[in-house]
Amino acid sequence: MYHFRPNLYIGFHGCDESVRDALIKFPNEVEISKKPYDWLGNGFYVWENNYLRAKQWADGKVRRNEITKSSVVGVIYTLFNCLDFSDSTFIDTISNYYFLMKRDFEEMGIQMPQNEQADFDIHQDLLVRKLDCSVIEYYQYKLETQIRFQLTGYGYSDINLFDSVRGIFTEGGPAFPGAGIQKKNHIQVCIRNLDMIKGFFIPKV
Repeated sequence: MYHFRPNLYIGFHGCDESVRDALIKFPNEVEISKKPYDWLGNGFYVWENNYLRAKQWADGKVRRNEITKSSVVGVIYTLFNCLDFSDSTFIDTISNYYFLMKRDFEEMGIQMPQNEQADFDIHQDLLVRKLDCSVIEYYQYKLETQIRFQLTGYGYSDINLFDSVRGIFTEGGPAFPGAGIQKKNHIQVCIRNLDMIKGFFIPKV
């Protein structure tokens, strides 16, 4: 009963200014990310209540010539049925699905993906999260398979797909000498069910 999160949240999405303007003008036309290294799987990403981190991320994309003009769009959303990796229940569950996926890959003779370093990251924080992304998507695939099985056999399913995925991340090197606090610590949310997005806004800065 405690895994459903109906409350509204505010987050920020770092992007090119053209993307920000398009989301403000056409809020129902949201493009989700399906990159194989996305930290929390497929979906629309926001930094939970963290404007500065979203802007830093967009600024980094400009420096790497990946976007033209950095910007941030505000997002009002709910998590609802959330795969929340600040919750011990889900950390234990995703660990179990890792071993199920490993077994399946071994049986098929497929090499497991690995988290990798990004060339531009001097702190070596394994920013290319191919393994994490694959395990999360594998978990979702297994849920979808169970739902189809129940619908075929019983005409209904008591399983719910996740509307969102949430994780706490530490990166960026120590905030001060000897610190356990990292400069780029943040909470990131991946919204899988776009109905969870209630609106966009241009933040005041």
